[in-house]
Amino acid sequence: MKITVLLDSISRANGGIFEAEKRLQQSLASYQDIRLSVFGMQDGFSAQDLPEWRPLRVQVFPVTGPSGFGYARALSSSIVQSGADVVYSAGLWKYSSLASLLWSERTSKPLLVAPHGMMDPWALRQSRLKKRVAGVLYQNAQLRQAACIRALCESELKSIRAYGLKNPVCVIPNGIDLPVKPEWKKLPARAHEPKEQRRKVLLFVGRIHPKKGLVNLLKAWKGAIRARFTMGEQWNLVIAGWDQDGHEGELKSLAGHLGIEQSVLFVGPQYGEAKAEMYRNCEAFILPSFSEGLPMSILEAWSYAKPVLMTPECNLPEGLEAGAAICFHPTVDAIEQGLQRLALMSDLERQTMGERSLQLVKERFMWSRVARDMITVYRWLLGTADRPDCVRLD
Repeated sequence: MKITVLLDSISRANGGIFEAEKRLQQSLASYQDIRLSVFGMQDGFSAQDLPEWRPLRVQVFPVTGPSGFGYARALSSSIVQSGADVVYSAGLWKYSSLASLLWSERTSKPLLVAPHGMMDPWALRQSRLKKRVAGVLYQNAQLRQAACIRALCESELKSIRAYGLKNPVCVIPNGIDLPVKPEWKKLPARAHEPKEQRRKVLLFVGRIHPKKGLVNLLKAWKGAIRARFTMGEQWNLVIAGWDQDGHEGELKSLAGHLGIEQSVLFVGPQYGEAKAEMYRNCEAFILPSFSEGLPMSILEAWSYAKPVLMTPECNLPEGLEAGAAICFHPTVDAIEQGLQRLALMSDLERQTMGERSLQLVKERFMWSRVARDMITVYRWLLGTADRPDCVRLD
């Protein structure tokens, strides 16, 4: 079967969607009956990140006009020329959604849409007017046209139904690869510090954007230090990620205003081995987000056997059920309580929670399992297999 994958971006500019879709499509390509083509819009990181898609065939299209829409003149005709049996469109609100709609109407072949959390109520409230206009012009039609919609979790399925869509929905999460060496490796947050002064590290990795809840995290960090002075002496909060729209500068100013700049470190974007070293280096990971699809960063932290602090909006209740995470709402007081709970844990308690994290990943979030479920959906859409259990009609 021929599958054409449409992405707004094939680079790190697409955040966690880049990592998730890259590994999903690479995992699918290992099946002998699959022929994959990946189409994406050009951006400032496309050339740098293109080699990471090997051995897949990836075509990058230059964008004309506003980058927020991502119009690519040759995209529609290229989809038709690809001879796809199924088109998989990841993301919403941009030209790739319109192009996939036009292809589906022209060919009457199945379209599978993956919103990646973009139908979450919080996400829908952002740039509401633009999304309403896009919805009227093409987005709602594309969603209704889809033969199936992919939800990353039960919460996203509920959001899809709340939007009024009655399409079949396959509930298939993101996956993760285990690190080559997932062993525990304690290193100092600051290598020049004497051994007795080395601090524990609470790590955030991701896009530095208001939806990640970092403003409330900094305020909660201040409160946790005030409530437990030893936390300010023994822990660093390390924020690793790429800035969006100057939000990092706002956070640095807030840290200075709160007087916590000595224990809050902004280290910029981290990729490859540098990012892996950040995970190995930390004692715990935190994501106090207001809205997520299914965050790759938490799966990454779990794969390194790290305990995670997260909000319900991260849509990974499995972590709480497995004893692999501390969960709290994205308010200052709730985050502070989570931080204090972390501070009270012993090294052994954190290690035990981390071991549960790694076991959870092995049981439920390996890419081999995710790809196997996706294959069953494609075969069902093409009429060569029965409807799989992951496809929901209710």
